[in-house]
Amino acid sequence: MPYGVYDIAANKGWIRLGVDNDTAAFAVETIRRWWETIGRARHPGAGRLLVTADSGGSNSPRIRLWKRELQRLADDTGLAITVAHLPPGTSKWNKIEHRLFAFISMNWRGKPLVSHQVILQLVGSTKNDGGLEVTCELDLGKYPKGLKVSDRERAALNIERAEFRGEWNYTIRPRPPAAVEQ
Repeated sequence: MPYGVYDIAANKGWIRLGVDNDTAAFAVETIRRWWETIGRARHPGAGRLLVTADSGGSNSPRIRLWKRELQRLADDTGLAITVAHLPPGTSKWNKIEHRLFAFISMNWRGKPLVSHQVILQLVGSTKNDGGLEVTCELDLGKYPKGLKVSDRERAALNIERAEFRGEWNYTIRPRPPAAVEQ
């Protein structure tokens, strides 16, 4: 399953092709790897990250694991991570859908996706007239389903809900090192 990051300003896509489960841990690991591999160098001095996400699947605003993993990413990177979830049923409004995944779909249209290598090559060769470039890597990690986040872990999140639709829009800020160690 592909999960991606689309950098609007740079018109660059970064896709991880997972071979295990589509979980919140996989989604956040994709964001983490993008930041470590490309994002930090492309955006030096950044103190925050904006993530637009749909309201279902592995990055649903209702999934505790999504928020806990984002908190770990914020703690590790020092980034404040603002998440803006699109309303249910509107995921096609997300720019990643029509500026990245639409072109990936056109690129592999009619081609048999018979191996991970074929998929990596097709996704990685995706381009458009607007200068889109896509990088794709294979993620062989294990992401078990059913991981639980305790009430205590949830209460320890440094989350600030936005005034408008705070259940969908929020910022997770890095915690002080002492709070992370507990």
